[in-house]
Amino acid sequence: MSPSSSWVIVPPDLPPAERARTTLDALEHGARYIWGGLLPRDRQSGRRGGMQLLVRTAHGYVPVLVVRHRITDPGEGARTTDVTDLDPTNAAVDATRKVRSHPRDQMRLAHTYRLLQAAGFAEPGRAVGGVIGLDVDCVLWHDLEAGTWPGGRTALEEYDSRFADRLAVARAAAAGDEPLAEPSRVLECKGCPWWPTCEAELTRVRDVSLVVRGEDAMELRRAGIATVDKLAALDIHDDPPIQWTGVTFQDAVSLARAWLADLTMVRRVRDVDVSRGDVEVDIDMESFGDSGAYLWGCLMSGVDIGVEHGYHAFATWEPLPTDDEARSFAEFWTWLSDVRTRTAERGLSFRAYCYNALAENRWLFASAERFAGFPGVPSMNEVREFVTSDEWVDLFRSVSDQFLCSHGKGLKVVAPVAGFAWRDAEAGGEASMRWYRDAVGMHGGEPVLAQRTRLLTYNEDDVLATKALREWISDRAMTDVPFTEDL
Repeated sequence: MSPSSSWVIVPPDLPPAERARTTLDALEHGARYIWGGLLPRDRQSGRRGGMQLLVRTAHGYVPVLVVRHRITDPGEGARTTDVTDLDPTNAAVDATRKVRSHPRDQMRLAHTYRLLQAAGFAEPGRAVGGVIGLDVDCVLWHDLEAGTWPGGRTALEEYDSRFADRLAVARAAAAGDEPLAEPSRVLECKGCPWWPTCEAELTRVRDVSLVVRGEDAMELRRAGIATVDKLAALDIHDDPPIQWTGVTFQDAVSLARAWLADLTMVRRVRDVDVSRGDVEVDIDMESFGDSGAYLWGCLMSGVDIGVEHGYHAFATWEPLPTDDEARSFAEFWTWLSDVRTRTAERGLSFRAYCYNALAENRWLFASAERFAGFPGVPSMNEVREFVTSDEWVDLFRSVSDQFLCSHGKGLKVVAPVAGFAWRDAEAGGEASMRWYRDAVGMHGGEPVLAQRTRLLTYNEDDVLATKALREWISDRAMTDVPFTEDL
């Protein structure tokens, strides 16, 4: 590698030790951009980790995080650069954007900054990090030494405190000493194998973290509000007891009251509604990590326009990544376009639904970009025209805007409120990954055809669940679900 190397991409499939060596070599040679880097382990603290992008500035390296959520809201005060400008020195106050609260982003940047420091490559005298969000319209720059956290703490101070705390907890556990920590629910809990154990204890003590996010739960405990009961007893018309980072104070109290009443959902607005069409298609996509989207499932319903009602699947069973994905995606898009055209020709209205458009939109755009020029694959403009139109309805947003969900807003949580049940008891994202590996015979194995059937059934149930949920919102939610002010 020459000192003039501009881009270095660290292959993700390398063993961790090799990835770290490749990253260190790129740092030592002054590469301008390092994508997918894994930093050397800090032997003194035990820290390890990497970052999507490390950017060399005039005096060192800064981390840039790429995330799948929105990082700004309309307003002012955020410090940004154009998305093509990765130099924090050029950041200026943006008159059109304000920072959207994502504490985890800052913690990840602070962690990488400390790793860069330990390796001797952090920019001296300035602790900053950038974030590129879902809209890819700017780089948001965080000053990790600004007192923007509760109590005037900086992101680095908050990170150092949390890291020291976790290190002490781990060392006490390893030594068999008295435990230094008690359970508290955070976002990562949903994927933790120990969650059932912690959940039982949190439920026993009715811990406040069951209904509010981790940062708010910590502040509430400091304010003497450690249980759901105490939060539910607060008057929403009083001043908030803490500075909230998650839902509003009023919503938090309503969530606590819903949890005590064992209500999965409550209405946050008097009247709920969801956009409906004469012709309706529910869509669900299945992907395998970042390798691609192998299945697009569609459920056709509404007015008869000469297209068979029911479930339609467009899949490739060649192991991803594969160009055969272009074929299945093109077949899906051609079918959907035909439905839209037939509907328009008859003067009828059309709506397509998904649950959380982040995933579907990601692979709609990614597939159009990756397979541009393949027969039947739409242009980026065609995809953009569709996803920004009134015809594309994100049911997750409808639920988020109109309901409070005391046990989470995932489709597997809210669809049962509408009376829906999945046929497969193991149905879920993690399980589907295992099924997919078997279905395509990954790593040289023989494809298991029964797992293909299982995936198709799972996907069909997902679109059936979406249909059941939106019809329930239109027809019965007003009577089935209480309004927050009535709790």
